[in-house]
Amino acid sequence: MRQTESLRGGGTGRGRTAAGCTLLVMALGAGVTGCGADDHPLSAEPYDATEQISFNGSVGEGRTTDPDRPLEIVAEDSDGRITDVSAVDASGRHVAGELAADGSRWHSTSPLAAGTRYTVRVSTEDEDGRPGRKVLALTTGRPATTGSLTVAFGPKAGTYGVGQPLTAELSAPVRDRAQRAVVERALSVDSTPAVTGAWHWVDDKKLHYRPEDYWPAHATIRVRSALEGVRVNDRLRGGPSEPLTIRTGDRVIAVTDAAAHRLTVHKNGEEIKQIPVTTGKPGFETRNGVKVVLGKERFVRMLSSTVGIAEGSAESYDLNVEFATRVTWSGEYVHAAPWSVGSQGYANVSHGCVGMNDANAAWFFATVREGDLVQVVNSNGASMEPFGNGFGDWNLTWAEWRAGSALTGDAQGGPRPEERARLRPQPV
Repeated sequence: MRQTESLRGGGTGRGRTAAGCTLLVMALGAGVTGCGADDHPLSAEPYDATEQISFNGSVGEGRTTDPDRPLEIVAEDSDGRITDVSAVDASGRHVAGELAADGSRWHSTSPLAAGTRYTVRVSTEDEDGRPGRKVLALTTGRPATTGSLTVAFGPKAGTYGVGQPLTAELSAPVRDRAQRAVVERALSVDSTPAVTGAWHWVDDKKLHYRPEDYWPAHATIRVRSALEGVRVNDRLRGGPSEPLTIRTGDRVIAVTDAAAHRLTVHKNGEEIKQIPVTTGKPGFETRNGVKVVLGKERFVRMLSSTVGIAEGSAESYDLNVEFATRVTWSGEYVHAAPWSVGSQGYANVSHGCVGMNDANAAWFFATVREGDLVQVVNSNGASMEPFGNGFGDWNLTWAEWRAGSALTGDAQGGPRPEERARLRPQPV
């Protein structure tokens, strides 16, 4: 058996020749052939293959077939064979399938959607190599009352930096790996320019998608769900979900070297600015690793009590901060710190944030956007978490990322601690 290409059952050898000639004959019109003399068997119009094939389900107008059963097509004539099968619904979704090497049988390998009309095209050839064809309608039945699994994609439509992961939030938990695979196959991501990417199960209800490397600059990225009507389990079928389109801007990456007390900003591969900074002092070291800009706040009140520092202690603070660029949900920012200008470029004196003078903070605030990348190296701090405190997705190697997919890895609720990356820097 072999997996079909482009979600269709394809033949080899004579089958492809027959199909190619058939298409050419149709294009050129009657009396003109593309494969030799008029009496050549491949120059004939395709014959009606109705008597040569059989289906395991009900087909035709007014009849329905069970969406929970695989579609199977069999070559009844021992002297003929199936060369190609496609099954497509009205929205253009193809049913994946597998064709036997000898052309005797084709069966679907992806679920049929309930309450859906499919157009099934079957190509055959007889013992003399003459092409046959059958086109018919197949309508699947409505499911019994069951729960609906919908998907909410994120972030909201807009333009983001090249580090922005896509998110998919499910309306119900999916724990079984086979069921996760059904969900994952139905979530499609198209990027222009094209990239290699994968989904990663963060937990039972949330997936993230990222490329192997960062997104290209000025890309258009579209994500949609084809789950509607598809059976996930006995109690759950896919429901309708809104697609999402986002775009990326310039490739902006800021690298903070905590040991050198300097932040360097790169734009589209070129260094555009170096800024003296201060990072976390001993006991409050800034996290190492790659972080994604979560948002920007022109003014923010920072209270030490929100990060576990007791009021009235020697380390407590209550500050009004300007030009604050957030990189973790726990309160790590790149921001203006006029009170530490004397230490910027020389010493680390903050409580974990990256501080700089007002002018540089205003410039940084205006330069970066949500989804841009801020990387910290050479800090004595802990490693940035892959999930739960912002977007630490890029701190997993590509192999570790793919391990969280139901199609390529174990996908059991995200990476275990021992699988997490050792914070390998990404190229700027």
